[in-house]
Amino acid sequence: MQRLRRRKWLAAIALGTMVLGQGGAPILYAQGEAGELAGLNDRATATPIKHVMLIIGENRTFDHLFGTFRPNPGQSVLNLLSEGVVNPDGTPGPNFAQAQQWQASDTDTYSVHPGKTEPFSSLPRLTTGGAPTNPPFASVSAAEEVEPALRQPDYNLLTIGGTGLPSGLDTRFPADLADGPFDITDYVSWDDYTGSPVHRFFQMWQQADCDRDAATQTNPSGCQEDLLPWVEVTVATGSNGQPRLANFSGEGALAMGYYDVEQGDMKYFNQLAHKFALSDNYHQAIMGGTGANHLAIGYGTTIFYAGANGQPAVPPSNQIENPNPQSGTNNFYTQDGYGGGSYVNCSDGSQPGVGAVRGYLASLPYPTFRNGDCKSGAYYLVNNYNPGYLGTGQPAPLGANQFTVPPTQQSNLGTLLLAHQVSWRYYGEGWANGQETGENSTYCNICNPFLYSTQIMSDATTRQNNLEGIRDLYSDIAQGTLPAVSIVKPDSYLDGHPASSKFELFEAFCKKIIDQVRANPELWKDTAILITVDEGGGYYDSGYIQPLDFFGDGTRIPLLVVSPYSEGVGMVHNYYDHVSFAKFVEANWNLPPISDRSRDNLPNPTVMAGNPYVPVNSPAIGDLMDMFNFTREHGRDSGRERN
Repeated sequence: MQRLRRRKWLAAIALGTMVLGQGGAPILYAQGEAGELAGLNDRATATPIKHVMLIIGENRTFDHLFGTFRPNPGQSVLNLLSEGVVNPDGTPGPNFAQAQQWQASDTDTYSVHPGKTEPFSSLPRLTTGGAPTNPPFASVSAAEEVEPALRQPDYNLLTIGGTGLPSGLDTRFPADLADGPFDITDYVSWDDYTGSPVHRFFQMWQQADCDRDAATQTNPSGCQEDLLPWVEVTVATGSNGQPRLANFSGEGALAMGYYDVEQGDMKYFNQLAHKFALSDNYHQAIMGGTGANHLAIGYGTTIFYAGANGQPAVPPSNQIENPNPQSGTNNFYTQDGYGGGSYVNCSDGSQPGVGAVRGYLASLPYPTFRNGDCKSGAYYLVNNYNPGYLGTGQPAPLGANQFTVPPTQQSNLGTLLLAHQVSWRYYGEGWANGQETGENSTYCNICNPFLYSTQIMSDATTRQNNLEGIRDLYSDIAQGTLPAVSIVKPDSYLDGHPASSKFELFEAFCKKIIDQVRANPELWKDTAILITVDEGGGYYDSGYIQPLDFFGDGTRIPLLVVSPYSEGVGMVHNYYDHVSFAKFVEANWNLPPISDRSRDNLPNPTVMAGNPYVPVNSPAIGDLMDMFNFTREHGRDSGRERN
């Protein structure tokens, strides 16, 4: 059925078929150069890039992966090693105290900067944090039967690395870790599964510990990132509206672990970083987790709880966040978690938690993005809820116990591209024939921003043409039918998420795609492959955080750009976040912003000499153009550092 539909679609495109897009608007598809699938305006680009692909992994900060990275000669990087927090061998460096973590007290009203009491004498004990006792597959053949997205040599990675431990303390790690970042592979292998720290909205604001009084010239936001383990052991992944158990101990200090790229961890991405372009100033767009950050990629912001008319409505009371501490507890939130709170009315400063964030933002010396910051009466999604549509286009069930976002009519990157006749697809591994049930149901529905959209999901042609699976991506690469704009998401086996995956599996997923693109010279010559993660996963990072609005920015995360036009570029320090992807697409195809409330309305950063990391025109995010060198014949020079 899938192959038959594809043949009919490609045949229609070859004839210049007109299909219906947003609101029934006609979208003309035509056959482009080299046989690729093309919208009418696909090749009307401002740069030589005709195909851009964004591959999104999961839950790692820049320092967590690149904390000991050494750039090419003549270039610089901001990381744990360059700041002297750690030594090249992973031991504590001369400035180790810069990353010291504190305990605090918050027993009354939620605070983004609770009163600190004393530092930890040693880090709290680590837990297994959801990491599996046994690997997901017992044999390579069993893995191959289920998982299609690896090269044959990499299937063994799915059969090794279980903790061998029951849920609870992770005894692979010592009980006396020093108070600061530690090298994970001093105690376990790069091949091993490890636990997942907390990574939710109010927790991340609190872990960042943002205080205007702590601002410096290099850190004007005053976000100190020094409460990560304290939040893990006081509230962790949330109360979900339940009382605190007497034996509650949280997740320990998973947040402080990092991998040592200079000692052989992450070999493939290390190679890519030295050959192509790496940003050390790219950020998750939303404080919090997977769902909200994928929405930012698709909508340029997050979305609100909508009624049938598309306008703001009030969600069920058990789905509204309340991070105020429960009576008699230190920082154990009243209502939080996947099954409990996930919406916030950030236009109302009297709402729990809202006043604390807004009060901090008001203390900054620049106005945050007011036009995109909290529509009056709207309750915005800040964590993970199921999208409003099933893959078939049917609305998902709603209700107090469904934890589903109602369909949204907010504009998104897909509707923008449809309206301007630029081809695009979202390739989600596990998608097959309109269903999100493939690969043992490991498809990430909350990762697909278009499953929330009425304009896309209610139009059968748009759904069928623009939402695809991983085998469709491989076919499009091989046949030269890759659209202008692609977003690619692995399944939960391969997305690199701590506990449920390993980052080496995400590397392997990306390598298969990159190898296939490079094997097609006509495609490779004008393609850019961007590799990032959705958010930092709650891990420590030493980089600057620029508050843009109520929702973030959040911590630094890695961004690699692999393209003939990124060869030799190396380190780039300009300030970016997830919405920079939309800004690049808009700049390259001469498109307007997604909406008047999306962050792609923000200007590109300007910086002062001596500090390329901090925009002086905040709030500002770049359009990723500095990740390329379009002024030379590509692939022929050694590159230079970009500010």
